[in-house]
Amino acid sequence: MVATQNITISEPVFILGENLTAEQLNFFETHGYIHFKNFLKLETVVEIRKALQDVQEEWVSQNREKVNGVPIKYGVDLDGKKIVQRFAFASLFSPVLHELLKDPRLKALFPLLQAKDERIGEFEKDGLVVNHYINSEKSKFTKMGWHTDCLRDVFYGKKIGPMLNVGIHLDNYDPKNGGLRIIPGTHKQDLFNLIFRKKYYVGHKPDPNEIGFNITAGDLTVHDGRSWHRVERSPITGEASRRRVMYIPFIGGEYQPKDKNSSTQLYQRLS
Repeated sequence: MVATQNITISEPVFILGENLTAEQLNFFETHGYIHFKNFLKLETVVEIRKALQDVQEEWVSQNREKVNGVPIKYGVDLDGKKIVQRFAFASLFSPVLHELLKDPRLKALFPLLQAKDERIGEFEKDGLVVNHYINSEKSKFTKMGWHTDCLRDVFYGKKIGPMLNVGIHLDNYDPKNGGLRIIPGTHKQDLFNLIFRKKYYVGHKPDPNEIGFNITAGDLTVHDGRSWHRVERSPITGEASRRRVMYIPFIGGEYQPKDKNSSTQLYQRLS
């Protein structure tokens, strides 16, 4: 890892093949995250952006507030138009996004989960989540506070289960332009620190041990659901601050799908 302007950048980066290498498995086991370059070609990224635009237009026209109990975050784009800034279960509304989840290379990541009945949670948790950050005077979704992804299990009164959050990045950015921050090794913390180490969602203070990522559109990152992470606000405004990331939940254990009758949890209101 190297530091630049007080930001430590994650190194090394890898290429995802049909199977994970011993080096990749060991890196993830040690740090709780891993970064793969060029998972998607640029033409595929463009196609996905268009698919998200189509879903957005549908939801805005319907004034949709939730999907399977999960609130939709809306905001305003640079041109003043209403946009979706956090999608949930997006693949259920787009054949393009649904087919993406069938990419056979994604199954190569299953060994990182170390769980029985491993699967992509298209109908569970929040499904395929897409975060769209844009820094402008009117934007309400420019950053996200410290959290772990396994808090859901705590709110459901269940034992914390294994989970991976697989992020596919749709824009270029370097860590000086904000973006994902992770504290390596926190996937091995005890329950007390998992719940109380940071103030969930309302805490944004940089951590001396956090790292950032130098991202090219089409890259894929994976982090353990127990790891502390946040999204830093971009210090710049306008188009250069735009960051779109799709997050795919990889889970194991009991199958727990959501539907239109699912309730909205407290942590979802906090986030």
